[in-house]
Amino acid sequence: MKLWKRNAIAAAIVLFVCGAVYLNWSYSQDTEAGKNLGEAALVGSQSDPLLEDGSTAETDGGETASTGEGSTYFSTARLNRQQARDNALSLLQEAAEDEKADQAAVDEANAAIQTMADYTMTEAQIENLITAKGYTDCVAFLGEDSISVVVSAMENGMTDSDAARIGEIVMEQTGLSADQIKIIEAE
Repeated sequence: MKLWKRNAIAAAIVLFVCGAVYLNWSYSQDTEAGKNLGEAALVGSQSDPLLEDGSTAETDGGETASTGEGSTYFSTARLNRQQARDNALSLLQEAAEDEKADQAAVDEANAAIQTMADYTMTEAQIENLITAKGYTDCVAFLGEDSISVVVSAMENGMTDSDAARIGEIVMEQTGLSADQIKIIEAE
């Protein structure tokens, strides 16, 4: 009975992680086809009061000028990552708080919660350090033994020195080796 519960918890976690990977893949396929999720056109308005920097989205013959088009991917990627983690976290918290669960299952759930918290902090540190080096935006996806870092497109494309600078930051923060790091330039 205890083994069944432990396996059910592990299966649920794997299911949520697979769902997050599928959503990320699905979104990247949509953006390659020219679709940008979350992008809306303002009708009959010259400015959006919700834009922080006071930018305007102007209409010209029914078309809307996109402001911050590149940042849409990064915002959506962070949102998808957070939603997947929140779902997994709620399942883990339920498992940890279950009065019928044995101590090993509770300890395993608590360890998984701590790991997720560590991943979240490490990803945030990496993203902040990379943007502090002058890159417009980035998002990091940390796994058990690998990391993927997506960096906003650069004017002249990503150079070897850019990749080395980003790789150095990631290696310093995670302890991973260069072959475990994937750096992708968003287009």
